[in-house]
Amino acid sequence: MSVDTSDGGPEMDYPEHEKTYAGFIKVSIYSSVIILVILALMAAFLV
Repeated sequence: MSVDTSDGGPEMDYPEHEKTYAGFIKVSIYSSVIILVILALMAAFLV
């Protein structure tokens, strides 16, 4: 994702924003997988 700031857009650290977003997505995916594993184990052993 690239952002064109040549038209007088705000000076921001877009590479850092993209890095943060990528980290957020990675943590979200890992969290979802862990929750799904926990739910599967609960279904297998508690039901």
